[in-house]
Amino acid sequence: MKFDLVEIVPPDFDVDVTLAYATGANLTGLPVYRNAECWLRREAAEALAAAIALARPLGLRFRIFDALRPVEAQWKLWNHTPDPEFLADPRRGSPHSRGVAVDLTLLDGEGCELDMGTAFDAFTPLSHHARTDIPAEAQRNRLLLMGLMTAAGWDFYRNEWWHYQLFEARRFPLIGNAELPRPMM
Repeated sequence: MKFDLVEIVPPDFDVDVTLAYATGANLTGLPVYRNAECWLRREAAEALAAAIALARPLGLRFRIFDALRPVEAQWKLWNHTPDPEFLADPRRGSPHSRGVAVDLTLLDGEGCELDMGTAFDAFTPLSHHARTDIPAEAQRNRLLLMGLMTAAGWDFYRNEWWHYQLFEARRFPLIGNAELPRPMM
């Protein structure tokens, strides 16, 4: 099957791509992706471009931790940490494996990550949206991120401040590694 995928790379997208699963700096402690490729379906790429345009006048940019995640990668994550509070069961399919989800944070004008109260992929209730037991600055930063993303047409996942996806994500079919323009695994 042919998918309408867009590669998310500068200068076409003014973002910092730092794919956590292409390094050992993730919940597994090992690289999941052999190749650091950042892809989204065209509709999601357009929504990301809209968010970038909203952030720019504020002197902010995005750092992307993950985007399209092949089905095989979702299985690797699930087999390591089968926690449905933070990972989609691969039998149902993740919005990431459909090419319509992105994990990200905000960068200031110096390229430093804004404080969000927890690290990316911190599988703890403190990562949930609307937490009042994290510093007030982190609460403001999370709300700023949510405002930018939702204004650009993204839905949020209540358990992860970093995760955004298109509405009705399940209408998109799953994408395996072999179906990518360049394999990631």
